Amino acid sequence: MSQDFIPAAKPIIGDEERAAVDAVLASGMLAQGQQVADFEREFSEVLLDGRAAVAVNSGTSGLHLGLLAAGVGPGDEVIVPSFTFAATGNSVALTGATPVFADIELDHYALDVAHVESLITEQTKGIMPVHLYGHPFDVEGLGKLAADRGLDLYEDAAQAHGASVNGQKVGTFGTFAMFSLYPTKNMTSGEGGMVSTSDAAVERNLRLLRNQGMEKQYENELIGFNARMTDLHAAIGRVQLTKVLGWTAQRQANASFLTENLAGVGTPKVGAGAVHVYHQYTIRVSEDRDGLAKALRAEYNIGSGVYYPVPNHRLPSFNRTEDLPNTETAAREVLSLPVHPSLSQADLERIVDAVNTLAKAGS
Repeated sequence: MSQDFIPAAKPIIGDEERAAVDAVLASGMLAQGQQVADFEREFSEVLLDGRAAVAVNSGTSGLHLGLLAAGVGPGDEVIVPSFTFAATGNSVALTGATPVFADIELDHYALDVAHVESLITEQTKGIMPVHLYGHPFDVEGLGKLAADRGLDLYEDAAQAHGASVNGQKVGTFGTFAMFSLYPTKNMTSGEGGMVSTSDAAVERNLRLLRNQGMEKQYENELIGFNARMTDLHAAIGRVQLTKVLGWTAQRQANASFLTENLAGVGTPKVGAGAVHVYHQYTIRVSEDRDGLAKALRAEYNIGSGVYYPVPNHRLPSFNRTEDLPNTETAAREVLSLPVHPSLSQADLERIVDAVNTLAKAGS
């Protein structure tokens, strides 16, 4: 095949990231240190309007420790979407609490407010929606529901660095929020996560939990974990943080071109007042989604991804029987196309031509 492969995702690691890692190696301070502290401060300034940020070793750790820091545990229920990566429900289960799976709406693939309300019980401690694909969930609707019912709101912002609603950045609405820094996210630290909170007690608990339960060495105040971020990872993250807003603008421009030119498929919708950061550009294919994805790869050398083909409640790890029709529809029809900042104009035109041709032909 003569045309170069267009990957669904492409981490961007350059000379500045390499130099930052080399500087840490030369310093001899490799574990959690000044680089991590600086990364937390800078992440807060750039993406959180000054809200406290706590660095951890993965996004999953961030969700798990955030829930524990907020007091979630055995006997509690936390309402979560089934249409998301498994870490969302897993993190609730790891605290000893019960994840309660709710359906989504199909405009932005986020928790449906009415269905969430129907699932609230006396055991419900909080609601943890996901800003899926980089589009904010219904912050107003779910926030009001949580406030009216005396529940916590936790944000899974793993895919939403820099997204906002009516000028307020995601990660600043809930008791805590988690951002993933995995290699395929809009920015990376190689591996890692960042947890934001405005609650001083939650922040302190997070810092204790990530470091074996101690603030001072050998003075363990509670049973904790080793979930620290290294200075090596923080150094990468600090460089990426200087670039993420520009990369986001390019993602948005790429998404705009795709939306303006694709035909025969459902393109992403953007809610009023919402800023979408397009971690994924996710279309809906009502007929033979998998066939279209295979043809994109075989005939046009274009990668794509299905996020997520199996709803969490049907995974063997949970094996639930909830009736979630919108979740099942999304799992059957979504397909994410390349939207990353490394795409050229020729790449974008090739993607459009391929999708339009295949959609017209019925894959």
